[in-house]
Amino acid sequence: MKTLGAISELSSLPGPVHLAIGFFDGVHAGHQEVIAHARRCAAEQDGTTVVATFEPHPLRFLRPGSAPRLLTSTRHKAMIMERLGVGHLLIIPFDAALAAQEPAVFIDGIAASCRPLGGITVGKSWAFGKDRAGNLATLSALGREQGFAAHGIAPVSVGGEVVSSTRIRTAVEFGDFETAATLLAREYSVLGNVEHGRQLGRRLGFPTANLTLENEQLPPIGVYAVRAMLDGHLLPGVANLGHRPTVEGTSERHLEVHLFDFDAIIYGHDMEVRFIQRLREEVRFESLDELKAQITRDSQRARQALAMA
Repeated sequence: MKTLGAISELSSLPGPVHLAIGFFDGVHAGHQEVIAHARRCAAEQDGTTVVATFEPHPLRFLRPGSAPRLLTSTRHKAMIMERLGVGHLLIIPFDAALAAQEPAVFIDGIAASCRPLGGITVGKSWAFGKDRAGNLATLSALGREQGFAAHGIAPVSVGGEVVSSTRIRTAVEFGDFETAATLLAREYSVLGNVEHGRQLGRRLGFPTANLTLENEQLPPIGVYAVRAMLDGHLLPGVANLGHRPTVEGTSERHLEVHLFDFDAIIYGHDMEVRFIQRLREEVRFESLDELKAQITRDSQRARQALAMA
């Protein structure tokens, strides 16, 4: 997938260009409908599909105290979108200049950069421009003036309720992975980079990958059966998300993953961890021997859970 860092870079792509625009946190089932529609439109005209998102979240810039905890970082979104077949991702910097831009000016900049602009697809409730003054009606009017198609995609509903990033955050917060997976149209996952740890797991016979996490919305602390995507391979394992009470007891949450039948050196590698089932709460043990015995039991339970999932 090719990543663009400015609207002006759209001029490098063969037209007609069809954009799907939104923040797309989580890349959930509703977002996937918006993206799929833009791809269909591009295919009909032998054009190019571009998914456009923003960095950071607009509320992180405008009202930091109201910004949501993100389900996916920009890098994580890009990985998920690439698996969906997206070939081009435009990351638009959200700053003071963009926040003050009138809706028509924002769209004019996109149209002027494309060779040509074939269409823009958004969710029906999408709002844009200064004070969120632009909406689908605004976009449609600008499309008629400038010769591009404007498409608004109706919300996707599951269980009689609209799919939203907010619903997914709530499900994840309470460890309801079944609901989260249904709304996401994929298993809930987090992305992290493998960093050096204290090597305690290796000394206990259970080498672990310690991850620096990019996601902000995390499930409850505890021990989980997981599957991890590492260098293109999906591997089973068991993970602890918590404060390491037996070893050091930190306030920050850490994710440590033990991959079954795997012992390669993977420092610096990205790992996407998919949460399958919660096995137990995190507890403090009186000795490392007790901890080792519990990890053995956790690993057995995780293998069983993953075989059934």
